[in-house]
Amino acid sequence: MSSCVKDKPQDIAQPHVQLTNAKKIYVINEGVFPSGNAEISLYDTGNNAVIEKFYLTQNNAALGDVAQSLNFFNGRFYIVVNNSHKIVVCDQQFKKIARIDSLLSPRYVLPVTNQKAYVSDLHANAINVISLNSNTKISSIPCPGWTEEMTLIYNKVFVTNIKRNYTYVINTINDLKTDSIFVGPNAGSIVIDKNDKIWVLSGGDQTNSVLGKLSKIDPITNQVEISYSFAAGNSPYCLRLNKTKDTLYFLNGGIYRMAISDAALPSAEFISKGTKNFYGLGVNPNDHSIYASDALDFNSRSRIYIYHADGSPKNNFQAGINANGFYFE
Repeated sequence: MSSCVKDKPQDIAQPHVQLTNAKKIYVINEGVFPSGNAEISLYDTGNNAVIEKFYLTQNNAALGDVAQSLNFFNGRFYIVVNNSHKIVVCDQQFKKIARIDSLLSPRYVLPVTNQKAYVSDLHANAINVISLNSNTKISSIPCPGWTEEMTLIYNKVFVTNIKRNYTYVINTINDLKTDSIFVGPNAGSIVIDKNDKIWVLSGGDQTNSVLGKLSKIDPITNQVEISYSFAAGNSPYCLRLNKTKDTLYFLNGGIYRMAISDAALPSAEFISKGTKNFYGLGVNPNDHSIYASDALDFNSRSRIYIYHADGSPKNNFQAGINANGFYFE
């Protein structure tokens, strides 16, 4: 997951790897449920150096079970560790400074003010509200189903939901759910384009012959402006956006690319998966390069493939088990 960075992390201690001053990429490795082997890998774009167990290196302690996502806000990293029911808070050197508990099965954290953040959840049937000052859960917002990725605009948070047909709208001023928008089942990823339009990707429901959808939403009216349906048998996921916020990327076996101005879904892969098992996707906002994780057999260490903006191969490196996403400085 890439997010806006207000401060660049500095002065990282490196016992075995010589790092440069270039931008770093943080790879979120879930590990194997429930083995407690989640980790964060650090990749240096300046010299292609990799620290595979970066959290362990910085803290001399295990991270926990199933690292789901990572965010950086106001000089702090927030690592959501799903099956350990917690969020680990780290300073700019990735040293643990706090832990947020009382969470059932957290997925993603989204700061909505300098003092408050929302946390989606697999099992809670609610969005958790946490204090960024005290690092504690302070309340919850009823929201039935498996809530997943979120995005913020106009004092509204739009919440995707895997187990419901709707994206929910929450007023961040009073923490109340105010609306629901039909997008179809298995919607887990969401982005905001350069025109302040929201895009939600639904994977559909193959068991019940419900097609996946890509929906464009006006965040002022909460209305779907246009919806594209995928062909039967498709299960798209992991919607991402480029630096200029005019091009969408998503996984559907291979990697697909679509301009926000296109009148139809792409008909062919932008990058073929070949024998790869693509599991996570990210687009580097610094140079437009595309990062995709190959989870292999879901028990081996993932391999990260980097592609140029034109889709040609650039580099690859090994990360932890089940790499599901990226955070770009």
